[in-house]
Amino acid sequence: MLYGTMKVAIGGPLKVAFRPWVEGLENIPAAGPAILASNHLSFSDSFFLPAVLDRKVTFIAKAEYFTTPGVKGRLTAAFFKGVGQLPVDRSGARGAGEAAIRSGIEVLERGELFGIYPEGTRSPDGRLYRGKPGGLARVALATGAPVIPVAMIDTEKIQPPGKVVPKLMRPGIRIGRPMDFSRYQGMDHDRFVLRALTDEVMYEIMKLSGQEYVDMYATAAKRQIAEAAKAAKEAEKAEKKQAES
Repeated sequence: MLYGTMKVAIGGPLKVAFRPWVEGLENIPAAGPAILASNHLSFSDSFFLPAVLDRKVTFIAKAEYFTTPGVKGRLTAAFFKGVGQLPVDRSGARGAGEAAIRSGIEVLERGELFGIYPEGTRSPDGRLYRGKPGGLARVALATGAPVIPVAMIDTEKIQPPGKVVPKLMRPGIRIGRPMDFSRYQGMDHDRFVLRALTDEVMYEIMKLSGQEYVDMYATAAKRQIAEAAKAAKEAEKAEKKQAES
């Protein structure tokens, strides 16, 4: 009930204001479990995708969104629950991964749609990064649910970092054909199988999105970008100090 209410309250205005275009809606099954594996460009990805689908999509979100105290915290928790997001404690990489896997399996066992971002975090520069082999592959193999690749287009341009007011423009969503990985059934502890399955999905996402692919994890790229920015700032400070002396 809450999801339906929030979908009307948020999804309706989103579609009217931004008019997202969609290709491949026929690839979403009318019933039964499926995994929607998407690239991740913006915080808004988790809202635009559910807004254009008739079925409920459940994503995972960090537990902090659900546990912040005070009125604002309660409102935030209610909002995220209303839009179909599940809390996952991310304190400790392994624990977070296991919690995400359990959550995904539970959603799929109910015959619902489970949304996941294989990159693990938002792209820092609009490029597509290497998928993490744990969550997506293990959930797919544990449940036998088909994996549907999804490409979000231009969502990062709507509200770039540092911008408070979103830009009114049309983002796009391309939905690929369901991928069957039954040939890997029972091999969910084989790291080479997990890697191969994840890479197959990322390749399909790359074809749908048209993004440049980078064979490294987005988390590592973010660290490099932050370190480079810090080094540049320190160099600028040193030059300024030298000029003043």
